[in-house]
Amino acid sequence: MPQHTPAPRPCRDCDGHASAMVTTGTRKSDGTRTLIRVDCPACQGTGHRTPVAVFVRAGR
Repeated sequence: MPQHTPAPRPCRDCDGHASAMVTTGTRKSDGTRTLIRVDCPACQGTGHRTPVAVFVRAGR
């Protein structure tokens, strides 16, 4: 029986929108704005998070 891998969950910090273009406020010689790409620091621009093992301590 084949096993399916679960679908990756979207990053909770960027909600799946991993990158954004931000204007620097300057313009190029042809009149277009200078843009830089900024990636989400939590998911490093992938848009989804990787499942992390949760360690629970029972008792004291």
